[in-house]
Amino acid sequence: MDRNTNFSCKNVEDGLAAFRTFLKTEFSDENIEFWMACEEYKKIKSSAKLVSKANKIFKEFIDVQAPREVNIDYRTREKTKQSLEDPSPTTFNEVQAKVHGLMEKDSYPRFLRSKMYQEMVNRAHAQGQRRSV
Repeated sequence: MDRNTNFSCKNVEDGLAAFRTFLKTEFSDENIEFWMACEEYKKIKSSAKLVSKANKIFKEFIDVQAPREVNIDYRTREKTKQSLEDPSPTTFNEVQAKVHGLMEKDSYPRFLRSKMYQEMVNRAHAQGQRRSV
């Protein structure tokens, strides 16, 4: 395996932590935090907990003037608001996909060009070389 395909869960966790840190330095970590909240939300089995968590996510990330408001259009916001009347594990799928698209096209490419990422890759590469010696 070459070094580009040899990764572990630890590498993924470290990469996610680095991406989150990078977004915090840019004051734009609400997107990854929202995405992660949605991933946790999808795992909820209890209807009561689903309702509670859906409202919490909406108030924190989606509502107009939410403390960590993600950048979405009016139609998507209203559609999501209506779905809170009967939330399901897919309640935030559309918003999550839009936020993922924003990160994929904007934040993540900037992260890959950042000094922080380059240093992380260089450290991982150096550690990999030490292990193979």
